[in-house]
Amino acid sequence: MRFNQRVGRTLHRLAGADFLQQSAHKGRLAGPQVALEVYDDRRRQVLRQAGRERRAQRERRGLVGQAYFTTVIIGSMHDWNALKERIRDWGRELGFGAVGFAGVDLGAAETGLLDWLAAGCHGGMDYMAAHGTKRSRPAELLPGTRVVITCRMDYLPAIDRRPASADFAEISCYAQGRDYHKLIRNRLQKLADRIVGEVGDFGYRVFTDSAPVMEVELAKNAGLGWRGKHTLLLTRAGSWFFLGEIFVDLPLPADAPAEAHCGRCTACLDACPTGAFLGPYRLDARRCISYLTIELKGSIPEDLRPLIGNRIYGCDDCQRACPWNRFAPTTREADFLPRHGLDSASLVELFAWTETDFNDRLAGSPIRRIGHECWLRNIAVALGNAAPSPAARAALLTRQDHPSALVREHVGWALAWF
Repeated sequence: MRFNQRVGRTLHRLAGADFLQQSAHKGRLAGPQVALEVYDDRRRQVLRQAGRERRAQRERRGLVGQAYFTTVIIGSMHDWNALKERIRDWGRELGFGAVGFAGVDLGAAETGLLDWLAAGCHGGMDYMAAHGTKRSRPAELLPGTRVVITCRMDYLPAIDRRPASADFAEISCYAQGRDYHKLIRNRLQKLADRIVGEVGDFGYRVFTDSAPVMEVELAKNAGLGWRGKHTLLLTRAGSWFFLGEIFVDLPLPADAPAEAHCGRCTACLDACPTGAFLGPYRLDARRCISYLTIELKGSIPEDLRPLIGNRIYGCDDCQRACPWNRFAPTTREADFLPRHGLDSASLVELFAWTETDFNDRLAGSPIRRIGHECWLRNIAVALGNAAPSPAARAALLTRQDHPSALVREHVGWALAWF
């Protein structure tokens, strides 16, 4: 049995009707007075024990026993709706564009997820199925979770420097700056710390695209936007933002879901270069350029290579086609701005990077996780799709005898076009 369950049951017994009635009779006091006065000594004993057990299990972030005192014993002393508004204010102070609150029932979304997995649309992303129903049941991922606080943060840079030429590399906008995981996780932790300062210790855990969490579904249920036909969260201010969550055991009221405003528009579906959308709200990842250039570790299917164009890491076409993104705000975070000229670099220039160059220049970047081998694989395909030029051919020839069979294969494919 988990530590928080033991303490929770102890506190529940202390707050039971029989206990309070007995104490009220003995002390000739009204029930509410007993809850505040008689409980005092017992509270100290339980919290001291909770502290000892928490220190013994410090390596497990899990739920904290004191959360049960907050929610069970003095929960009625908090105005949870007022706390929600303070949390929203704190979130805005920390740089989040919006903060919402979602319940933990994702039953309808779970059915869709299981159907999608059964159809094999996740490709080689085995982790999508590895956690069973924890992805669609927040209280299984973190026992005791009652509400999920969801936050979004804008990442669109103010200036679009993409050259209108196939000789230049197309890198997904979110990946041109520093890795968002660390920044958002730190902001979420600061937000959690503010809540602790308000209500005391409670059970929580922060997530940023780092665990089996249905981020878009939770954000939709929290009223932060609606699910667009391209499967991303969409708002009247577009979709250029990151999402992060705090799973909490506090009884915060959930927000109402937002109303969808896509109407008959299919611009995002029509814009996909590889036809990865099977229909509205249904993506076959095996054809998605983001999957092919980031998640796929092996050979890119030959029939899809010409459709990738000059995209070497991810794809933003469905977002750029969305009419709502004309109103997207730009980021206030310097870490999300392009680094090392990744918003305007030539394919030949990037293909010349050694593995040391790749690791050094992309330190702190999400791109680094694909490794130098897949980096060269992707650029080789893009060079094969670019207009034939002596510079591009010369660059490919430098990798013709690369130690990696994967790189050699894609270089050979590209050279066949010259």
